[in-house]
Amino acid sequence: MIGMLVTFTPRSGTFDRSTLEKIAGELRGPFDGMPGLRFKTFMVDEDGARARNFYVWEDEEKGRSFFTEELVEKVTGIYGAPPVIEYLDVVGFVDNSAG
Repeated sequence: MIGMLVTFTPRSGTFDRSTLEKIAGELRGPFDGMPGLRFKTFMVDEDGARARNFYVWEDEEKGRSFFTEELVEKVTGIYGAPPVIEYLDVVGFVDNSAG
């Protein structure tokens, strides 16, 4: 498994939480049932200084190939800031979603 932490920092000011909630709602659909994607979160710092998305991929190749140049350009337009992408080796995982 591989994790990806994607951080967006606005060029000026902060992110508006309601705007990020709207973005998350609009962008959620394509991720539902996406092959190889274990989960994805849309997050914002308490002070709105950074929006962060976290992904866990079952397959490292799919995770590393996800952010194409085209996708980076698209999300830069959506968030108004380019993403900083960090790849992380997942060495342990707890999933309590099954109940």
